[in-house]
Amino acid sequence: MTLEIVILLVIMALLFDFMNGFHDAANSIATVVSTGVLKPQWAVLWAASFNFIAYFIFPLKVAATIGKGTIDPSIIDHYVIFGALTGAIAWNLITWWYGLPSSSSHALVGGLVGAGVAKVGTGALIKAGLFKIVAFIVVAPLLGFLLGSLLMLAVSWLCFRSNPRRVDRRFRRLQLFSAALYSLGHGGNDAQKTAGIIWMLLIAAGMTSAADPVPTWVVFSCYITIALGTMFGGWRIVKTMGQKITKLKPVGGFCAETGGAMTLFFATALGIPVSTTHTITGAIVGVGSSRKVSAVRWGVAGSIVWAWVLTIPASAFISAVAWGIGHHYF
Repeated sequence: MTLEIVILLVIMALLFDFMNGFHDAANSIATVVSTGVLKPQWAVLWAASFNFIAYFIFPLKVAATIGKGTIDPSIIDHYVIFGALTGAIAWNLITWWYGLPSSSSHALVGGLVGAGVAKVGTGALIKAGLFKIVAFIVVAPLLGFLLGSLLMLAVSWLCFRSNPRRVDRRFRRLQLFSAALYSLGHGGNDAQKTAGIIWMLLIAAGMTSAADPVPTWVVFSCYITIALGTMFGGWRIVKTMGQKITKLKPVGGFCAETGGAMTLFFATALGIPVSTTHTITGAIVGVGSSRKVSAVRWGVAGSIVWAWVLTIPASAFISAVAWGIGHHYF
């Protein structure tokens, strides 16, 4: 593997990282924008800042899971990395175009699975690591749903006798805090996934070893890049997340963001790469359904779930095709 190929694939990985921030910006800012607490341009700056601050807070457990816990590191070469990134980027573009908040994380995992299986078959898969990731496709939104709905019920009970206007004003301020927490969780979990795949590439190229820590320049560049992606924002998805699922007020936005942030902190501490999209969607649905079931537009939520179900197999298929093309022509 030549240095030129390594540089090209690192750039490609950072492009995916940028698109991850761009695609998932809606997760971080949709609630705070849709409730009118921040204007869009200030919301993306707020979210991007805390995406980067996460660099100084979270250990690199998620990067280790991606780098050594999805497919056998011994089969990694530049064709596998190329296929995985192509599948993930292509699926992100497709879902962004249609305004569907799918998971960049699971697109990357699907890309690795597709390229790995295309190269050596299912023996490439590390079943224990993939089981945790697949399990959290269900666990993350359910936990977000539970925490979002419980927080909404607790706040409703505590503020039962309070003046609605005063409650609204108070939670407008608190939502700045909850949006910051969620953006920390987003940066802490998502930037590490790209760091993990670049680490895989460097190990395969013989530039580092699996026993060595992830190079600092890799982690730093991934956090910077995802923050820049968030600053540009995937505006097609903001409306879906912020208002199409359920109408949110500042108190609901605070509960959804806080419940989602708690879920992301928990998953990152365990080293499990989860979908920030799944997490915040579950929390938003939990907040809406705590008021009344009819407050949630279940048809919109259902279309989002279909995007979740298709993400890993669709990105895996695209990556397998990309691996074949790369292996044949390059």
